[in-house]
Amino acid sequence: MEGVFTISSIIEIALILLPVIIVGSIGIFVVTKLKQKQAHGTLGKKKTKGAQDLLDSLIPLGMVLGCIFGMISSSFFPISLLSTLSLGAGIGLLGGYFAYEIYSKKEEK
Repeated sequence: MEGVFTISSIIEIALILLPVIIVGSIGIFVVTKLKQKQAHGTLGKKKTKGAQDLLDSLIPLGMVLGCIFGMISSSFFPISLLSTLSLGAGIGLLGGYFAYEIYSKKEEK
């Protein structure tokens, strides 16, 4: 009799847990970086209200765009919608954080 876990069941478990591990590590990275910036008082500040609103909404916008990309890509690739949504949101979170970093360093005119 074979063991309880076969190779195919181990691969399926890994494919289920992989998006959770990837998105979780991205989330931990972004939260710790923003926490460090807050502790040092170096969070991005803009002079105008419109620029500050855009800066504050870059991370959520990245997550929304990532979810949209995940929905579109799930229709072209044989990956489940739930996996592509979570991966899209995680990658969008990372992209939104990098956009936040770039835009917060940009000089206002």
